[in-house]
Amino acid sequence: MGSSFSKYRIATVASLILLGESILFSSASPAAPPLLAQASAKTATDWLNQGLQAIQVGKVQDAIAAFKQATQLAPNLAAAHYNLGLALRQVGQLQPSADAFYRATQADPKFAPAFANLGGALLEGNNLQLANDYLQRALELDPKLGFAHYNLGLVREQQRDCQRAIASFKKAMEYSKNAPEPAYHIGMCYLQQSKLDKAKDAFRQAIKINPKYSEAHYNLGSIWFNQGKLQEALEAFRKSAEANSNYPNAYHGAGLVFIQLRQFSDAVQVLQFARDLYNAQGNSQWAKNAEQLLQQAQNLNYQPR
Repeated sequence: MGSSFSKYRIATVASLILLGESILFSSASPAAPPLLAQASAKTATDWLNQGLQAIQVGKVQDAIAAFKQATQLAPNLAAAHYNLGLALRQVGQLQPSADAFYRATQADPKFAPAFANLGGALLEGNNLQLANDYLQRALELDPKLGFAHYNLGLVREQQRDCQRAIASFKKAMEYSKNAPEPAYHIGMCYLQQSKLDKAKDAFRQAIKINPKYSEAHYNLGSIWFNQGKLQEALEAFRKSAEANSNYPNAYHGAGLVFIQLRQFSDAVQVLQFARDLYNAQGNSQWAKNAEQLLQQAQNLNYQPR
């Protein structure tokens, strides 16, 4: 079976952090004049709140500009640096995001979420040692910070230290009960250890939290397939595709099952879809694998039976 191909989902604090009683969301106001025209009259807190309002309506670039104004006016305003980091990360600017989180930690050395998000950004940049250091610092400051435990688990998983990774993910589940990702990665760790029953239980737990977790359905199907339980595997792959119609592994897995069941026309249909999705997503190696399997299914489909 193909591997899950899902990139690690690095956890961030989902909501914007407001520090200090004076930093509040203001009510909606009429359209404001251009940012530069207001620069002389606004305080750093005003710019921070304007950025927060822009985020709420999906204007990320406007938010970035406002947060930058806030940091220039008040270099020690940790919330401005922190929210700038979140906004930059949202648009994929990983290094500037990490820089902003770092400045937030310098402005407030006890700001645990800033250390945790800095660790997450460094993890995404594959700087595992520094990521580990900052995540450990976040947890020293706040031992109940669930997404810091999760990101630390990802570091350990990448280091192939599954035992400690599982311990971190279990802590993450304790403090972030509604997040399915820790359970999913526990399942991935158990897969690495060939503990298939425990892996299945973990994937089921992730699916219980989020029934539309396509990767969890897929990996559950992969286990069933390798155990020769084809109908269970097919059902899992079907649920994976229903959860995310653009997830090519679900169709690739279903194609393997259909070939085993000698349902070759069905195999051709799903494998064509898998190949096209792999190509569209730039995964040329797996597009090639799907094409080879597709040709096999087509040849078998045209043979007399």
